[in-house]
Amino acid sequence: MSDTATLAFEIGTEEIPAFDLKRATEQLAELVPAALDAVRIPHGEVAIYTSPRRLIAIVADVAARTEALEEVFRGPAAKIAFDDAGNPTKAAIGFARGKGLDVDALERCDENGTEYVYAVRQVPSQDVAALLPEVLRGVIDGISWPKSCRWGTTTEMFSRPVRWLVALLGDTVIPVEYAGLTADRETRGHRFLAPGPHTVASADDLVSVVKGAFVVPTQEAREAVIRKGVAAIEAATGFTADLPAKTLTEVINLSEYPTPMVGTFDEEFLKVPEEIIVDAMLMHQRYFPLYDDKGKLTNKFIIVSNGDPAHEATIVDGNERVVAARLYDAKFFYDEDLKMPLSAYVDRLDEVVFQEALGTMRDKTARVVKLSARITSAAGIEAAEMRDIARSAYLAKADLVTSAVIEFTSVQGIMGSYYAAAAGEAPRVARAIAEHYRPRFSGDAIPTDIIGQVVALSDKIDTICGLFAVGQAPTGSSDPFALRRAALGVLAILEETGLPISLVETIDGSLIIYREAGLQFDNAEVRREIIDFFITREKVALRDAGVKADTIDAVLACGIEEPIVLARRARALEAARTENPQVFDDLATAFARANNLREIGLGTGYKKAELTAVETALAEAVATAEGNVAAALADDRYADALVALAALRAPVDEFFDTTMVMDEDPEVRANRLKLLNRFANVFAHVADFSQMAKK
Repeated sequence: MSDTATLAFEIGTEEIPAFDLKRATEQLAELVPAALDAVRIPHGEVAIYTSPRRLIAIVADVAARTEALEEVFRGPAAKIAFDDAGNPTKAAIGFARGKGLDVDALERCDENGTEYVYAVRQVPSQDVAALLPEVLRGVIDGISWPKSCRWGTTTEMFSRPVRWLVALLGDTVIPVEYAGLTADRETRGHRFLAPGPHTVASADDLVSVVKGAFVVPTQEAREAVIRKGVAAIEAATGFTADLPAKTLTEVINLSEYPTPMVGTFDEEFLKVPEEIIVDAMLMHQRYFPLYDDKGKLTNKFIIVSNGDPAHEATIVDGNERVVAARLYDAKFFYDEDLKMPLSAYVDRLDEVVFQEALGTMRDKTARVVKLSARITSAAGIEAAEMRDIARSAYLAKADLVTSAVIEFTSVQGIMGSYYAAAAGEAPRVARAIAEHYRPRFSGDAIPTDIIGQVVALSDKIDTICGLFAVGQAPTGSSDPFALRRAALGVLAILEETGLPISLVETIDGSLIIYREAGLQFDNAEVRREIIDFFITREKVALRDAGVKADTIDAVLACGIEEPIVLARRARALEAARTENPQVFDDLATAFARANNLREIGLGTGYKKAELTAVETALAEAVATAEGNVAAALADDRYADALVALAALRAPVDEFFDTTMVMDEDPEVRANRLKLLNRFANVFAHVADFSQMAKK
């Protein structure tokens, strides 16, 4: 491209929150080219560079001028645009006005034998440098932030105060104005190592100037620096670092010049449960713990500093002091909590509100105990396990009022398990307390055994039912109580364990418990909403797993309410359909033909004596299929039920090939329709194959 230059645009700010920066980086990659394209500025590739204090877009091969453009718009037919005397009608006048032209400027042209009027508009070439101030200002305004702020006396809002702007087209400054600032050629470097200002001679120099000022300007490069430093520390210590993705992403976007360093804390603190130490480091301080070759936590950790590496000793010392203070608090809280048995904290759950209309966590505990008893009874669980389930349900939330969990919230459940073990509770009870929040996210493990599984189910179903009952169901993208995640957890437990319980009956039981506690709501409506909610979650999971939408609809058309039944049947139907596509396509078509012809009001009581040989063969096949399908469904052998239906293909094909269903004789016609009614009824509890016949 001739007569082009590089465009460089930098928005300099106070430190932007880590995850907001990540999202802004992704937005810029779309906003910048879209903004240029919107005003027809020819350009090449767009590269995005970001750090906590800056957002940079570098655009290659930006043309000096936009291209001249001839725009042609077809209007109404000439016979509509002009009357018999050749005068323009309202249609022509309105069309011309809409295109910014006089009606006399309209042109006529024949198209496939019909004459139309056309508006031809010339758009002249424009100076790109003159367009860019407004374009780049629009890019700033176009970035969406979860939270924004105002500063100074300006009305503009951004994630953090904007402190400088750089905008260059080649070596020419583009005077973008924003929040009282006007862009120039002066950028800033690392806040401590090279604050600047630093002059940028041309757009091609911006990134190199920033790099020279101790700024690593991409997330990928900062991650590489951090991982290289961590690997060096691992090699030097013989330990292994834990780098959780979320914390790593945050650390990457908290520093402009990251330098991994090693810190140490007193081994005395290792007497505190490992999880609380890790929480203190990862969640509160964004440090990475180090483990020995046996997977045991050590007293060393990794700091990712944004300071001057020359002062490493001072930086490490300061961070060690911070860790020591946090771990001292953790040890103090842990020791204090152990002075009472876990059961002593249950009554204090009245101090914690679960939800305004649903009472306290103590109220929730009572409901979970009752619901877990219903589940254990329905599942036929042994008495010894029933006692452990009841005890686990009673103690599951007790640690919420302990000092350690109040301070380190992410270890709820985990601390309860430690306190339960210290108080002499059964090992399975302690483990269930730790695991009853599982699965916490997609792909997370479910509780290890039946004790934790039942408590987890009871807890999640109680939450879902209660919040639906008080009108707090998820709406659109809003799910403040994470009910979708809770529902997926319930489905995962039921799917993986095969617990012989009905989710619908468990929902009914939970709603009964709420009504007995005095909560008033429309039971039928809430029940329907909750069942639909679970079914919807299962449908999404099935589609994500590759099950076709019409397969799911075919099963649902039979009135299925149990999500697990839906899942098993839909997967079996999809597998059979995939393995024998021709058979099932033919079967779907045959069912659709029968279903379209049948008249439900006639019933199924056909006269056997009046059947032809072909009709008799179909009737016998239907009778056999009825028995086989009923037996298969009773034993939850859905695949076998499908095989039984598939056996109807040949006789029903023969029937349609040789028989005129709509015979002129009304009695013959009625008898055949009754046979088809019975044929269609065999499918009633399996799948509506007409759903699968749709194209």
